[in-house]
Amino acid sequence: MIVEWAVFTHADTPAYARADITTATAKRASPARRELTAALFRDGGADAHAQWRKIISTEFFRHNPDLSVKDRWKLSYARLRAFNEEIRSAEELARDPRSLAAMHEWAAVVDGALATVAGIHYNLFLGSLVDDEDSPERNLEPFTDLLRTGTFLCTERGHGNDAAALETTATYDRATETFLLHTPNEGAQKFMPNTSEVGGPKSAVVAARLISGGQDQGVFLFLTPLTDRGGPLPGVTIEYLPDRIGSPVDHCVTSFDRVLLPRTALVQGPHGRLLPDGTLVSTVGSTRKRFLQAIGRVTAGKLCMSASTLGGCRAALAIAVRYAHTRRISGPTAGSRVPLAAHRSHSARLLKSLATAYAMTFLHRAVTDVWVNHEPAGRDRAERLVAIAKGWITWQARTITIEARERCGARALFPVNGLAEYPANADGAITAEGDNLAIWCKAGAEMIFGYTPSEPPLHRPHGHETLTDQIFLRNLLAASERRWHHRARLNLRSGPAGDSLGRWNNASSAALELVAAHATLQAADAFIAALDRVAHPPTRAVLKDLCCLFLLEALAPRSGELLADGHLAAVQVRAIPDTIERLTARLTPHLSVIADAFHVPEEHLGDLPMLTAP
Repeated sequence: MIVEWAVFTHADTPAYARADITTATAKRASPARRELTAALFRDGGADAHAQWRKIISTEFFRHNPDLSVKDRWKLSYARLRAFNEEIRSAEELARDPRSLAAMHEWAAVVDGALATVAGIHYNLFLGSLVDDEDSPERNLEPFTDLLRTGTFLCTERGHGNDAAALETTATYDRATETFLLHTPNEGAQKFMPNTSEVGGPKSAVVAARLISGGQDQGVFLFLTPLTDRGGPLPGVTIEYLPDRIGSPVDHCVTSFDRVLLPRTALVQGPHGRLLPDGTLVSTVGSTRKRFLQAIGRVTAGKLCMSASTLGGCRAALAIAVRYAHTRRISGPTAGSRVPLAAHRSHSARLLKSLATAYAMTFLHRAVTDVWVNHEPAGRDRAERLVAIAKGWITWQARTITIEARERCGARALFPVNGLAEYPANADGAITAEGDNLAIWCKAGAEMIFGYTPSEPPLHRPHGHETLTDQIFLRNLLAASERRWHHRARLNLRSGPAGDSLGRWNNASSAALELVAAHATLQAADAFIAALDRVAHPPTRAVLKDLCCLFLLEALAPRSGELLADGHLAAVQVRAIPDTIERLTARLTPHLSVIADAFHVPEEHLGDLPMLTAP
């Protein structure tokens, strides 16, 4: 039997020259790469991943950085139509969080703006409409056939993370059974959805305060046509915003001047149904909770934002690892040339990022499963977990894409080489569907008294516990989570009496550390579960090393606390750097295969000049 993951010794080959040999060997190790690819994409949506990957591998999705900003806008909408032609049912896609996430993962590889407009159309817009089972049946064909592109108007100039306080109004007239949609001031202008005429006629679901009988019933969504072939419709004003960093999208500011809408424009549900006489029937008493249910699609949007940065960071690493083996520099002897990957200082950083990217992917799969399968009683927990994962994944993606760009040097600064936009796209995801810091603060506040960490099965260390036992390392993370939970509770209780903001300020730092520890622990559990599903022993051995590398990198900054609490011995703390070095040395020969398992299409990689030019 040929073992693809055999440890390479190459005793007669100088260490600095081994990268060439191991790269060639890795390319022949297709069974091992397939095992890793299967582990990464074994999430119940494998068919969806294959479908979207196949689509972005076609000629129409080739890298084309020479277009103007406006032409890139047009191309993203044309690609959205190409997506739409390939799917069986747009409504089914909107109802399937796994397929939506898979679409984002692969779209973001080739076109971050495509991921943005596709997510808005299929999830936020069409998803909000298909979720409405209380209104008379709507004709969705203009949207499912993309005769009209959908967009989502929620946040305003004056209201971002506090969108529940938005000021746009929809005032009901029971005599005519119509609404007047209105922007009362500049702060209520909708900021920054893709509402321009580019991409064809558009409609939106607009978040506005339902005013009926002089009473504010809370924020609901209203189906609103915005543009036709001639531009904005009467009463709709659309102004372009300046170009932003990252893949370009036609961001605009949009306002309404007493736009008339039929009663059927209201998107209804258990949070509220409006009778013809203006009476609101709702199972939800709180206007804030009505708003959160009205924009419930934002939770699936968080999964989609996380997925888009996953696709981007995996592509960035695939590029950086390929470049590390093709870019050659002066070697240790006169006239010799070696690849960048031959230097541990270079490859170790890539391996750390690869280990994190695997953890991010496994976490996303696990959290998506929780969201898809949650019962109504567990919705709050599922929503919190999705929010926590979104923050952790998108922040990690930014760190990784910056690292990948740096490892490719000056060439990666040029968009033609395919790396430059990934960090900025991660920045966009960090802010979209709830700013990361805001949603982590909310999660931390809920977890202080609404969550009880499990007691990790740890005993006082003897110094003999191995630092390559993933279960032992996982339990150390659990101990760290428990410590921050205890500290956050103490800090909240010791804050100034009678001052809720002062008490939260006293506890917020510890609460955020609690959320970070929880996210990392969830990622560790997902990684270990994925490892347990791999049957091929050589592949499992390398994946285990990658898992331990991720865990040790996560534990290193927490080791002082763990030592002080008696969970680690001093000898173990001192051994962490050397253990990381040994894991890195074992993994380095497999660098290419670990990255190739991301399955980034060769059609895309082959379009990037820095991977083909000397």
